[in-house]
Amino acid sequence: MTREEVFKELDEVFQDVFDDESIHVTDETTAADIEDWDSLEHINLVVAIENHFNIKFNMGEVTSMKNVGEMVDKIIEKKK
Repeated sequence: MTREEVFKELDEVFQDVFDDESIHVTDETTAADIEDWDSLEHINLVVAIENHFNIKFNMGEVTSMKNVGEMVDKIIEKKK
């Protein structure tokens, strides 16, 4: 899976979780960039991403990701 493919699919997941079709994530996107991205929505987002990509993050991975770019790296790593 390429980074571009992951970003395209992540856009769809983020748009669905936050119910906002205008969301387009980048490497630098963080919770501060999306109005409703709080701690509860973060859990919903992680679960939605895990389900969409059929992967599982461990707690250390979830807490260590600082932005969407790091999330993309983890997704690609897990899909290999």
